[in-house]
Amino acid sequence: MRGSRLGISTAMAAGALAVTTLVFAPAAAAVAPASATATYDCGIWGGGAATLAATQDGTAVTITLTSAVTTPVAVGPDEIDATLTLAKNGTGTTQFTGKKNPELEAGSPVTIGPLSGTVASGDSLDSYFDGTALQMTIFGVGVSCDATTAQSPGPFVFD
Repeated sequence: MRGSRLGISTAMAAGALAVTTLVFAPAAAAVAPASATATYDCGIWGGGAATLAATQDGTAVTITLTSAVTTPVAVGPDEIDATLTLAKNGTGTTQFTGKKNPELEAGSPVTIGPLSGTVASGDSLDSYFDGTALQMTIFGVGVSCDATTAQSPGPFVFD
C-alpha cells in the first residue's frame, strides 16, 4: 500500500510541476505579419516584387528577402554582404545585416538572409522610406535598392 501511495504522490508532484512550468513559461514573441511584399528598384540591376519573411525571438529578429532581381552570374553561398534598412515607427530606421545567401545560379532570383537585427516591443518596420532600403555587395560591386511601395499587407509589428 505504501508503494502505491508513493507512486500517486510522485505523479501528483510531477503534474503540479508541469502545470507550474506552463504557467510561468514566457510567451513566444510573434511578429505580424510573418511575411510581406514590396516593390524594389535596384537601378541597372533591375527591380520588381520582393518577399520579406520575418521571425522574432525576444528582441532578436531575422529577415530573409527574396527578390525579383536576378543575378547575372552564379554566386556561391554566403558571398552577398547585405544591409536591409527599415523605417522604424515612422521616425528613424533599424538595420538588419548579414552575409548569408544560398548558392545562386546565374539568372536566379536573389535570396538574402537571414539578416539579423534587434527590435523593441511595439516597433513597426517598413522598407518604404526616403532612402536606400537594401544595400548589397556582390564580388566587390555595390548594388543599391530603393523600396518603391510600402509593404503589403502592412509593416512588420513586433511583440
